[in-house]
Amino acid sequence: MSTSTFEHTFCVSAGHPSLPGHFPGAPLVPGVVLLDHVAQALRVWRGERLARIVEAKFVAPLLPDQAARIVLSDVQGRVRFEVHRDDQLLARGSVVGAA
Repeated sequence: MSTSTFEHTFCVSAGHPSLPGHFPGAPLVPGVVLLDHVAQALRVWRGERLARIVEAKFVAPLLPDQAARIVLSDVQGRVRFEVHRDDQLLARGSVVGAA
């Protein structure tokens, strides 16, 4: 049985292959990379794969080499996520996992 919340910290290096195209000269970590880290955190927390993204909202950018923290929580059977850099919210939404 899992706990009701889980936290995972990560950092996307400046050498990540997605960065040169997103955006040349001023790279930002793409939202899909953030969602990939949400999927990895879900696997560690519950042993589930990411089956569906119900909603995702990106509200601030993450730059290469900046530390970020994912917080997953179980809210009425759905997994809510938030991605933070320090105290700033970068993204939020909900996902569904499957075995």
